[in-house]
Order: sequence, then C-alpha cells, then structure tokens
Amino acid sequence: MSATIRSGELLACPVALRRAPPVAVSVVSVRTRARAVAVAVRAEATAEGVGKGGKKAAAAGKKRPASGITKPKPISPELREFVGGAPELPRTEAIKLVWAHIKGNNLQDPNDKKIIICDDKLKKIFGGRDRVGFLEISGLLNPHFQK
Repeated sequence: MSATIRSGELLACPVALRRAPPVAVSVVSVRTRARAVAVAVRAEATAEGVGKGGKKAAAAGKKRPASGITKPKPISPELREFVGGAPELPRTEAIKLVWAHIKGNNLQDPNDKKIIICDDKLKKIFGGRDRVGFLEISGLLNPHFQK
C-alpha cells in the first residue's frame, strides 16, 4: 500500500503526522519482526530457567518416572516367548518389537500394506488369526499385559 502524498494533503493531516516522513511498512514485515522478538524473549526466558518447564526444567538430569503406556508391566507367557523372555515390558516396546518382526520377515500383504499376514510366532500372540489390520495390533496385544 504505497501512496504518494501531495502537499495539499499534508496540510490537512494533524501536526504529529507531518513531522515524520511517510514510511511504507507492510503488514507481513511487522508480523515477522514481532515473531522474531517473541522468539528472542522465549529464548532468554528458557536460558534463565523460566517458562514452560519452570522449576522442573531447571532441575537438570532428573527424569520423570514412566507412566501409562511407557511403564513396564508384567506380560503373558506367549508375549514373553515372542520378545525373548523379558518378564516386564512397556506397551511401546512390545509394539516396536512386533513391527520389527513384521518388517524383518516381510509379513505385510504386498497388495495392501495395511494388512499383516501372520506367521506362527504372530499367530500365538494374535489369537490364531491369519491376517490382521495394522490398527488392530495394539488392541490384540492388550490382553497380554496384566493390569
């Protein structure tokens, strides 16, 4: 939005506006500058230990205890045999191991990659099913974790 100001128009402006020469500032550049200032302020606050983490972030080296799906839980004998004998395992690790087995043995259906063709090891875990959808995996692993 760049407009030339004629001398007659300048006289109609208030005195405060006549003092500074007209500057064309785009809205985008103002937003970019504001964003850059906000980032700099957040960086300073984080360096000082203030912000989202607060005192928790300042306590370096302390890790939160595992909870939810990351907490190791006792597993069934079938799943224990599949994972190699570990008595406890987080759900996340179990799903990773199942997917590693699927990818390593090329058990995805070549026509539909969302379908897993179960081998003997997976059939023991998935209740004897021959084919399983990838979204069903976590649900079929649920009964193998004790609460």
